[in-house]
Amino acid sequence: MESKEFKVIVGLGNPGHQFEYNRHNIGFLVADALIDKYNGSWQKNDLMDYALVNIDGRNILVIKPQTFMNSSGKISLWLKKKGIKGEEVIVVHDDLEKPFGAVSIKEGGSARGHNGVKSLMELFGPNFYRLRCGIGRPEKKSEVADYVLSNFIEGEVLVEDMIQESIKRIEENL
Repeated sequence: MESKEFKVIVGLGNPGHQFEYNRHNIGFLVADALIDKYNGSWQKNDLMDYALVNIDGRNILVIKPQTFMNSSGKISLWLKKKGIKGEEVIVVHDDLEKPFGAVSIKEGGSARGHNGVKSLMELFGPNFYRLRCGIGRPEKKSEVADYVLSNFIEGEVLVEDMIQESIKRIEENL
């Protein structure tokens, strides 16, 4: 992917201490790690936690929607009011179709069953970048809801490796 003029990184997840280390919250974990690395500090409003960081001389807004995963798109109106276009946004989220730890980035595409991405697409359109973090998939489809809301069991080192690979991909594509 050629270098773009990204302005916003949105990490998807669910607010609340009980969800912090869930597979569905990898977007929040990546956002938190970015803020730590670049010495940002979170601010809050009704819709989101947000922080401005400087990465390689560029001001980047990092957002964690606080509306729960399935309503993540509620931040879309705020982004539109700020003049942010889809192609200026990277959304970081979990992906059941990728093996655990695999990370990829691409523009556009379908929601692939991810309700947080679907919510953003409904209100913001499909033309944003997705940084997909592989969380693997349970054997039975009926176990998916419990699986994404379960904590990582792969070990802190492997989860941290995925977070750091995600940050590397973001930095490479700014």
